[in-house]
Amino acid sequence: MASIAVLGCMWGDEAKAKIVDYLGAEVDYVVRFQGGSNAGHTIVAEGRKYVFHTIPSGILYAHSQCLIGAGVVVDPFSLIKEIRELEAAGLTLQNRLTIDDRAGLVLPLHQMLDLGSEARLKDSKIGTTGRGIGPAYADLTARAGLRLGDLAHPRYLRQRITELYEYHHIPVATDELTALLANLKDAYKQLKQYISPISPILHEARQREASILFEGAQGSLLDRTWGTYPYVTSSHTVADAIGSGTGFSLRHIDKIIGVYKAYCTRVGEGPFPTELFGTLGDNIRITGNEFGSTTGRPRRVGWFDGVMAAYTARLNGIDAIALTLLDVLSGLDEIKICIGYESGGKTLSEPPAHHLDLAKVRPIYITLEGWKEDITRVRSFKALPHSAQFYVKAIADILDVPVEIVSVGKDRKQTFMIQAGGTA
Repeated sequence: MASIAVLGCMWGDEAKAKIVDYLGAEVDYVVRFQGGSNAGHTIVAEGRKYVFHTIPSGILYAHSQCLIGAGVVVDPFSLIKEIRELEAAGLTLQNRLTIDDRAGLVLPLHQMLDLGSEARLKDSKIGTTGRGIGPAYADLTARAGLRLGDLAHPRYLRQRITELYEYHHIPVATDELTALLANLKDAYKQLKQYISPISPILHEARQREASILFEGAQGSLLDRTWGTYPYVTSSHTVADAIGSGTGFSLRHIDKIIGVYKAYCTRVGEGPFPTELFGTLGDNIRITGNEFGSTTGRPRRVGWFDGVMAAYTARLNGIDAIALTLLDVLSGLDEIKICIGYESGGKTLSEPPAHHLDLAKVRPIYITLEGWKEDITRVRSFKALPHSAQFYVKAIADILDVPVEIVSVGKDRKQTFMIQAGGTA
């Protein structure tokens, strides 16, 4: 397959990076097309844990070229820290990482605005990571923001930053501005070798039939337009964002893989129809280590929501499902899947667009038999317990999309393919 997109299809944290890592062994390019350092991608390889925030997780493979697209917003100081940490872990990034000069800049001002906004909203807060991603995207939309390429033009940079503070009606002292510009100058010196347009790279790669993997951040239900607005992220997380974020048209993508957990999680505020509370939710959270890679916040946990999952499958036009963390459900007597919503005496098969209406729905469940076996050593679909096989089939049937990849543990080896035309 020449070009593949791997997308998280719920509220993020679906273990996308693990699937990217699994497929990355055979691709030439891995590309990030949206989001910023608010994304936390965790991979466990050979017993070692790696956490990525901006750099594509394909960097773990020495043969892979990793590209950061124009649709990403970059905190230069956070990115440098991530580069240094990966180098300290023995990874080589030189001549392997390219960042588009059109990518937006996240500045300390944006982090201040982000935290201030959340504090003012109080009970109505969105639940952001506080890393300034939302304000950076908002500034770009308002044409007040800066882009990575501006770092190459010191006088223009100073003018634009001064105007940015004025735009937000925030005074900036001369010494504070001078210090910020000095820090940005130093950051540019360290990042300059990585900065170049990525669209020509991708089109040249396509012409010679190189393999390209597009790695989504966050999840489809956090999309700025199609997610559970306003409890969403500030970028577009669906498949269509690939073109605007990289300059590589979605028409050139050969396959779209949607990543779903075997259950649902959500970080931050917003409606969550299948949310579990009490001991059961706590046990799944602890077993699945459901704590944010970026913030460490405990994730909210719930049963698999087939209504939301089918919605995002259609939204993204996915061709196949990667089902992750199936092992976390081991030991349960019974497992539920939401197949519809009840609202005002009506049965809904489509999620309401308004978050207040979504918050009022009652999930309609089917109950399936659980399994007691430890499945973390399973490496084929047929080796799964019968109840686990049935659960995987049920998800494929509800979404009307085949399950092609199953993950049963944290390590990259704890993943297996279901052959096309197989039983799931």
